[in-house]
Amino acid sequence: MSNAFDIGARLLYRDALLLVIDKPAGLPVHPGPRGGETLTDHLDALRFGLPRRPEAAHRLDRDTSGCLALGRHAKALVRLGKLFSGSAVDKTYWAIVAGGPAEEDGRIDLPLARRSDDPRSWWMKADPAGDPSLTHWRVLGRAGGRTWLELKPVTGRTHQLRVHCAASGWPILGDAVYGGAPRGSALHLHARTLSIPLYPKREAITVTAPPPPHIAEAVAAMPA
Repeated sequence: MSNAFDIGARLLYRDALLLVIDKPAGLPVHPGPRGGETLTDHLDALRFGLPRRPEAAHRLDRDTSGCLALGRHAKALVRLGKLFSGSAVDKTYWAIVAGGPAEEDGRIDLPLARRSDDPRSWWMKADPAGDPSLTHWRVLGRAGGRTWLELKPVTGRTHQLRVHCAASGWPILGDAVYGGAPRGSALHLHARTLSIPLYPKREAITVTAPPPPHIAEAVAAMPA
């Protein structure tokens, strides 16, 4: 990424309360201890006449691409925050994993906890004493020892999908933390769709992000 990055070209949805963008892989949403470029550096370009920039309404890992919802002002962020924390938002991800499950669909019910007490560490582990974590999955395609999965997290724990897949024996391709891939590998995890029931008397807002090239290439090799 660079300051030449055109965030406006990645805008997928806009209304008075909500923006949804297609976040590129490799760009962290919030500033971290190491500094460097973040999505926040670009959000002023999405004010569209409002006095303040929008802010992210939920988390998306640095190396995960796809749909990210932004609240356009404080009241919108409060409303969106309640929907995301209450699991009212339907989130669908695509992942390409090494190997894959024997079945065609299923669920992963596996509590998660931090690996370390260090508050700066976000690495997670499966732990019976951890927070409840539930993911539904479905096979979309298979080829060459890899599987294309649709993942639907019911809970929203940090790194939930990455840990759940790795603990199941089929790590997400490119995962250097939980899957043993070389550092700098492209993570094959994409936030494909958000369905947000933002307005009580209307249908949920459903937004879909196209897969980035490295995932699109893998998907093209896996006929459904």
